[in-house]
Amino acid sequence: MDTNQQEVLDIFTRTGALLRGHFVLRSGLHSGHYFQCAQVCQHMDAMERLTTLLLPKLREHKFDTVLAPAMGGLVIGQEVARQTKSRYVFAEKENNTLVLRRGFKFAPGERVLVVEDVVTRGGRVIECLNIIRQAGGTPVAVAMLVDRSAGSVRFDVPTIALLELSFPTYEADKLPPELSALPVQKPGS
Repeated sequence: MDTNQQEVLDIFTRTGALLRGHFVLRSGLHSGHYFQCAQVCQHMDAMERLTTLLLPKLREHKFDTVLAPAMGGLVIGQEVARQTKSRYVFAEKENNTLVLRRGFKFAPGERVLVVEDVVTRGGRVIECLNIIRQAGGTPVAVAMLVDRSAGSVRFDVPTIALLELSFPTYEADKLPPELSALPVQKPGS
């Protein structure tokens, strides 16, 4: 692990954003580790630092706008937009599907960066990429704080993660005994 990745992990640990126990992830999988990014997001100095570490990885990707899925991507998306002086919009759930609301639109060909906090399987990122295309924009890349798949999740645009980790995940009917012995928590994203 390089020094930047260690610093990121230290920030998550220090702020209480990396939890240990028995968790049900948004994907429905179970894990002994959970990134509760809301804990780190309440510390704006930490968010500013995480974004400062992420931005050099985005140099090659020119974008006009940042799109973040609510709730998880809101704070990091806004901070990326703030530091890059880009426009910022977000997608939110309506009937259990992410949509653009509040009058948000993309100009034809507008270059859009999707920013998310934590990705395990990438369902919300895929929804955001579809939203951009359906609205006439052009997705240029996906940026995230944590890639829980350690690089195995793939999208049809470049993917940039600040931290790549692969904590084991399990289907509900395939839990190891040490995990099934713990009370289940679903902290929310």
